[in-house]
Amino acid sequence: MVSFRRALLNWYADAKRDLPWRRTRDPYAIWVSEIMLQQTRVAAAVPFYERFMARFPTVEALAAAPEAHVLAHWAGLGYYSRARNLHQAAKSLLQSHCAESPCVESYCGASFSLRGALAPPDTLTTLRALPGIGDYTAAAIGSIAFGLPVAAVDGNLLRVIARLDNDPSDIGHPQTRARFTGRAQDLLDPKHPGEFNQAMMELGATICVPKTPRCGECPVAKYCQARAAGRESELPVKGRMQAKVDIEVTVLVVQKGGKVLLRQRADDAGQMAGFWELPDSSLSNAVIGRELGELRHAITHHHYRYRVHLGHWSGRAFRPLAWKKPEEVLLTTAAKKALRLLQV
Repeated sequence: MVSFRRALLNWYADAKRDLPWRRTRDPYAIWVSEIMLQQTRVAAAVPFYERFMARFPTVEALAAAPEAHVLAHWAGLGYYSRARNLHQAAKSLLQSHCAESPCVESYCGASFSLRGALAPPDTLTTLRALPGIGDYTAAAIGSIAFGLPVAAVDGNLLRVIARLDNDPSDIGHPQTRARFTGRAQDLLDPKHPGEFNQAMMELGATICVPKTPRCGECPVAKYCQARAAGRESELPVKGRMQAKVDIEVTVLVVQKGGKVLLRQRADDAGQMAGFWELPDSSLSNAVIGRELGELRHAITHHHYRYRVHLGHWSGRAFRPLAWKKPEEVLLTTAAKKALRLLQV
């Protein structure tokens, strides 16, 4: 166990990627990065992280901002519930800090320390109570920012452990995840938990990758039972993926005086609540004009094929419809792609 930890940490010290959130121990910066990385590849997250942190450098700045500004700086990352949860969590922390909550909307200037607000021994409990933070994210923030000896187990870690132990159990099964979490906790270096967790994540992200693991470059290959058995490419075992759902939609680009007719999604419309999109061809009193082109857009297992047409419409714009300049509102990604066809 000691030699495994030493080999992994020595490799990580030399091979780790230079990422902006690895240059700080600021709990807020680490928290933002972990939320972004929940559904986003590292390389894609970096520019969004840097832009977001430049605009909202502290919990106070984030809590005081209107939700629309937060979403605008998240635009392009997708899974917008992450941004809403992050924003709400920041406001909750400030509300807890203030004797009474009014100072949250226009920050009162009272001294606030996120490190103090999340101080051990209740760090994990406090983190888990915040919107958008589950066991993995709480463990990652707790270990990296506070040095708490708790394993952070994500998909990368499950894959690494399945191969280390040559274990063919379904990693989608709760019992397997619980057992692998216990195994990760046993492997954890209690003296350097944050570095060790990041080293395991780095190993899974860059070496012990899903389809073609780079075993020849692995610093802990000699401890890997799957490689010894020649089964590294067969593991981990996952449950059945959700079947792809194909959806075809015809949307209309209706223009008037430099504005476009848009429809705002309802507040209960999930992650994209409040965003604006193009109306579809079911719009009453709409006349479908020439086709601008088509595009494809995927959200999880839903695969959309959009046919984009110019349109004419003679109705009055009542909510959720409105005439808007696209650059002044939060557009869905599909709407942005569709409007680009005007320039082709």
